[in-house]
Amino acid sequence: MSTITMLINGEAVQARNGATFERRNPLDGSVATIAPAATPEDAQAAVEAAAAAFPAWAALGPGERRALLLKAAAALEARVEDFQKAMATETGASGLWVGFNVHLAAGLLTEAASLTTQIAGEVIPSDVPGSLATGVRQPAGVVLGIAPWNAPVILGVRAIATPLACGNTVILKGSELSPASHGLIIAALQDAGFPKGVVNFITNAPADAGAVVEAIVAHPAVRRVNFTGSTKVGRIIAQTCAKDLKRPVLELGGKAPLLVLDDADIDAAVNGAAFGAFANSGQICMSTERIVVDEKIADEFVQKFAAKAASLPLGDPRKGPVVLGSVVDRATVERCNKLIDDAVAKGAKVVVGGKADRTLMPATVIDHVTPEMEIYREESFGPVKAVVRVKGDEEALRIANDNEFGLSSAVFSRDIARAWNLARRIESGICHINGPTVHDEAQMPFGGVKASGYGHFGGLAGVREFTELRWITVQTTPRHYPF
Repeated sequence: MSTITMLINGEAVQARNGATFERRNPLDGSVATIAPAATPEDAQAAVEAAAAAFPAWAALGPGERRALLLKAAAALEARVEDFQKAMATETGASGLWVGFNVHLAAGLLTEAASLTTQIAGEVIPSDVPGSLATGVRQPAGVVLGIAPWNAPVILGVRAIATPLACGNTVILKGSELSPASHGLIIAALQDAGFPKGVVNFITNAPADAGAVVEAIVAHPAVRRVNFTGSTKVGRIIAQTCAKDLKRPVLELGGKAPLLVLDDADIDAAVNGAAFGAFANSGQICMSTERIVVDEKIADEFVQKFAAKAASLPLGDPRKGPVVLGSVVDRATVERCNKLIDDAVAKGAKVVVGGKADRTLMPATVIDHVTPEMEIYREESFGPVKAVVRVKGDEEALRIANDNEFGLSSAVFSRDIARAWNLARRIESGICHINGPTVHDEAQMPFGGVKASGYGHFGGLAGVREFTELRWITVQTTPRHYPF
């Protein structure tokens, strides 16, 4: 068990009223973390600290911001063992997933460091003689980052790294399911030597989340809100931001399709689908949720995919290396069992895995899924995956787009032009040809469409989200006026 603190204005603090909440281990119910239960007053104190630190941080040269971000990347990687303990106890994550999280998160900080000298503007031709017209990007102000539990290091760092590089000050609101994991990110930034108030961290009890977020968003100093999480909560965040005319960046749920065309390299498709479907037990926004396979090759694909799924090690991540650790809670088990029951009752076939009675859930593949089944549309967010058989490319495309979500997708084919033309018509913010749906790089424009949200993280796309574009002119010669 660990007991953590918040960080406000460079000071480790508890909630003002002394309240705390517990995060319990999903495997055995033991207390994993005791964290402060922030009040709206605590949240406003964090905003005040960030607002006070903003002018000096925004004025700091890019080289100094870059140096601190690079130090933070090294400090983060130095804490990998701490992350392994925290994530295994809070969310049941495997060591493989923890290592991936820490490595990519360090890359996010390194990429953010490189962006400090790329926050550029432009000179725009003006019709006014002697007018030097410029479009200038400047830091927006205080940025609130709200990160989820499922990839806590990657998504926690992503919530604050580019905003910091752009000269904003930040508040990270930790997830109620992974407060210690998110707190370790802040510890790494403290190790790097960020000035007081530039980075702030709060945690809250689940019942208080709405009041805490509303208190932060309503503060005039807060200029951006970025949220990664479910579409249900994302809608609430968007409505909260709308009331105060704050700009949100939202990366929400997904139901990623992976299309396997009749000319695909089946072994490559199997490996890509298995990684995309079962990494972190399928608890990733980009997870492969629907495997759309041409009926000409479906039998061979399903046979090989089922064998691959059956071979994946499952177990308690605290006791040794596994691919599938624990899912985050019993609610995930119950939701996935319900999806399996519904699919089987309507004619689908479980080819490997099946219902679970604990949070150690096996990799499960359901074949012959049709639109009448709940798993066809609903996000499982667990290691239970649907195979949909189709006739030809056009039906595959129709099935891929027959969903409210649009985050990630993939197409497997030996004919790249054929795959490219299909990829362009898939309604998703991301599509990978002959690669898995689960893929991220710090410099890439990451974001979705439809109910998967709007806005982009990553590279220069992220700079555009977390800066203000201002039109500034200089009149260099006498100007003629009509009166």
